[in-house]
Amino acid sequence: SSLLRARKTRYAHQEGARYVDAGRVESFKPGDVKAVPEAMLFLACLEDSRFIALSRTCTHLGCALSWDDKEGKFVCPCHGSTFDRAGVVLTSPALRPLDFYPVRIEDGQIRIDVSNPQRRESFDAAQTTNV
Repeated sequence: SSLLRARKTRYAHQEGARYVDAGRVESFKPGDVKAVPEAMLFLACLEDSRFIALSRTCTHLGCALSWDDKEGKFVCPCHGSTFDRAGVVLTSPALRPLDFYPVRIEDGQIRIDVSNPQRRESFDAAQTTNV
């Protein structure tokens, strides 16, 4: 068991960042939200054309969120928390924004570092990525 754990730790350490390609910049317009199922997250293009990758896990008790395009918000089916496009709480019981993942744009390709979700207490523009 300890050998297995050591191997896993070493593998994770060697691997470092793990990126998921989420599409091309030009395929998004401001306001778009796209599910990235293979990484269990959402990629949002905010009104100012900046990108943020958000965990689909509610910060209340961990239920999986869905995006309501008509209402323009993330909705938790378990207890009714809602979040805006940037992952900020609109209605409780959740008290803090959705975790986010670092985004890089390389040659027009949007790449999300899924190895390291970032916990946050509030929204800051530094959590987004400009084209």
